[in-house]
Amino acid sequence: MPSPRTAALPSVSVVIPCRDDADLLEACLQSLAQQSVPPAEIVVVDNNSADASADVARRYGARVVFEPVPGIPAAAGAGYDAVAFGADAADLIIARCDADCVLPPDWIARIAENFTANPQLEVLSGPGVFYGMPPWAGRLLAGLYLGAYFLAMGSALARWPVFGSNMAMRAGTWQDISNEVHRDDAQMHDDVCLSFHLGPRRRCRLDRELVVGMAPRAVQTGASLSLRFRRAFHTLAGHWPQEYPWRRWEQRFRPVGDGQG
Repeated sequence: MPSPRTAALPSVSVVIPCRDDADLLEACLQSLAQQSVPPAEIVVVDNNSADASADVARRYGARVVFEPVPGIPAAAGAGYDAVAFGADAADLIIARCDADCVLPPDWIARIAENFTANPQLEVLSGPGVFYGMPPWAGRLLAGLYLGAYFLAMGSALARWPVFGSNMAMRAGTWQDISNEVHRDDAQMHDDVCLSFHLGPRRRCRLDRELVVGMAPRAVQTGASLSLRFRRAFHTLAGHWPQEYPWRRWEQRFRPVGDGQG
């Protein structure tokens, strides 16, 4: 658990990539409006939506950033840029969720407390549960789905992967790697790509109590699951052979200061 608040919490800005998800986005923004600690800013990235997503975002006071390049990698990157390269980015935390997420009232507070309690922490992530079904089923399916994700990708990355529906990072961390990630490949999982470019040594944490609600679109059909598996393999292949798992594990446990490689 994060430590009790003994110091001022850092400011947290929220990035939400969105394409044609106006109704789900409204529920997400409603949950952000009910936070015990309000976000410093909400940035909704309109990824060329044909519906009223941008209007919904503005109605809730969000800043809308337009990104015409299709795909979550481009949209998420545009949102991170809008926050990390702004005038007030020093010591800022960038939180990220998806438009179909419903966030608990302490989501912002818990993120801020994690970074306050862990000054060396660069990236934070948490799990989710599926809503729109019996609670036991939502927990079970999400546990299986995310358990497989964290286990498989953690093995490939030599550390916990980022989960894009529920994550946060320091603005300075994004500034360091923003030119390295694959923004223009819509078939990549942006969170796995980000995890690769974080490298195996940056301080990342999985907070199992930082839980968000998620729409079950990823597991509703075999086609949805198949698409996600194909994108996972595509993302892995796009970073190999330079980032083969055994190379990352060797790098992670190589003594600091070892000049090899």
